Amino acid sequence: MSQISQQLMDDSAFVPAQVRREEAEPELPRALSFLEDSWRKLRKNRAAVVTMILLVIITVLAFLAPVISPYDPNEQHLVWKNLPPKWPGVNISGLNGTSTFRGKQVDNYAMANVPEGTCFLFGTDEFGRDLLSRCLWGTRISLTIAFIAALLDLTIGIAYGLTSAMKGGRTDTIMQRILEILAGIPSLVLVVLMLLVFEPGITSIILAMVISSWIPMARVVRAEALRLKQMEYVQAARALGASEVKIALSHILPNISGIVIVRAMFSIPTAIFFETFLSFLGVGMKIPNASIGTLLNSGYKVFKLYPYQMFIPALILCVIMLSFNLFADGLRDVFDPKMKE
Repeated sequence: MSQISQQLMDDSAFVPAQVRREEAEPELPRALSFLEDSWRKLRKNRAAVVTMILLVIITVLAFLAPVISPYDPNEQHLVWKNLPPKWPGVNISGLNGTSTFRGKQVDNYAMANVPEGTCFLFGTDEFGRDLLSRCLWGTRISLTIAFIAALLDLTIGIAYGLTSAMKGGRTDTIMQRILEILAGIPSLVLVVLMLLVFEPGITSIILAMVISSWIPMARVVRAEALRLKQMEYVQAARALGASEVKIALSHILPNISGIVIVRAMFSIPTAIFFETFLSFLGVGMKIPNASIGTLLNSGYKVFKLYPYQMFIPALILCVIMLSFNLFADGLRDVFDPKMKE
């Protein structure tokens, strides 16, 4: 008995209560912030991540155009006109500076007496201007117009939608009727009216888009604000004496930020396409200024003879549009609370 009791009384037979608690209740992982949780969800969407990286690369290259462009985009060399793309060390038809003439391969660069070592990666246009430089500058202008339009879209749409929802009553009714009137005016008519006041260019395009492009944003913000202003935490803030402006900025706007971001991302490719369409018709950017629309306008005229002059800007436009839409679709999945893991 003594041996058994001594064994039971041995200190090694006892486990401290703290150790038992730690074993029974393991330490929980750190709670993720909103941004960390959003990034974790976004990383699971490979298409969104790839397109995000692609958009960053395109944007950086476009806005560094004054530094990295090999030539002046408007510099003309008529003796070097319509040269096909030539990549150093690449001996593939279409990328080696040759073309087919009467069934034979001819070196266009040798025929044009282009100095040895001079290569145009995207070729040249009908005036001998470097297409790579023009594509960089054209993408820069198109993205600038799109980003400015999206920023104004956010500013005006959010302010208008929140004001309409928070005021309510007769003010809301009047503001919504104004929206319906503006929405009924075609965008092309607005552009023509802008051209009566301003010359064709960035200013007229941005103003034409700003007049009507913010309407969908305002409607989305108003609808979400009307829903959230009935929530308990908003009613509690109002009971504590918070002003309507503080409620809108501190309680409603942060809770609709996800929807606003997604909507803004979808509006950017729409603005790019709108600018391209107007410039292609000749009522947007003025020639010789380069934009994706003006490059397409010049390329389709010689499409049968020099298809690369249209294919390259069209490919750039497709990549940008597709990337923005896939990235915005990924953001929508991230910010949608109904979306399952």
